[in-house]
Formats: sequence, C-alpha cells, structure tokens
Amino acid sequence: QVQLVESGGGLVQAGGSLRLSCAASGSIFSLNVMGWYRQAPRKQRELVASITSGGRTTYTNSVLGRFTISRDNAKNTVILQMNSLKPEDTAVYYCQVEVKVTPWGRTIQYWGQGTQVTVSE
Repeated sequence: QVQLVESGGGLVQAGGSLRLSCAASGSIFSLNVMGWYRQAPRKQRELVASITSGGRTTYTNSVLGRFTISRDNAKNTVILQMNSLKPEDTAVYYCQVEVKVTPWGRTIQYWGQGTQVTVSE
C-alpha cells in the first residue's frame, strides 16, 4: 500500500506564492511520473504539471513561467512552487504518482487527498 500526504495549500492574495508538497510512503520500488492536477468548482480535473523520473517536465499553458515542479527522489517527494498566483488558479490541487511496488509489477497510479488553494483578488 502507498500513501500520499499533501501539504502547503491555503489562502493567498493575487500575485502571491504558495508551495505544495506531496510525500509518498509505503511499499515503493520506484516512482515514475509524478504530477499535480487541479479541479475548480464545476470544472473537470486538469493536469497542471508533471515530472518524469529523469526530470523532464510538462506544464499546462496557463501556468507556464509561474509554476515550477520538482522532485526529490531520495525523499519520494514532488513539489509545486506556485508564483504570481491568479484568482483563476483557485482549485483543489491533487498530486498523482505512478508507483511500481516490485521490479516486475505493473505501474499503479495513486492520488493524494487534495489540498485547497484559494487566490483572492
């Protein structure tokens, strides 16, 4: 079993910054892609950013130049640094990780519990 613990959400004024962290623990052989998704009220969940085990990153266009995703493989942690936040960034943010429990096993996706990010005008 794998557990994901998220932290770092909160309320911030427009233009401010927040740092989200997601730590994975449990039966982990390796972590492949780690990412952050968000879901705003009445909208579909969308990918915000992802990072491969090799460090290749992907961002949705609306956060380019403002958000930075990184990972600490020694700590099984993925970080999302969010700068220049806008009201439209308001959403529940979820981390997702792809986990291999054994070297020969399949990759399984796990989700965090979600953390609220609210950006005021």
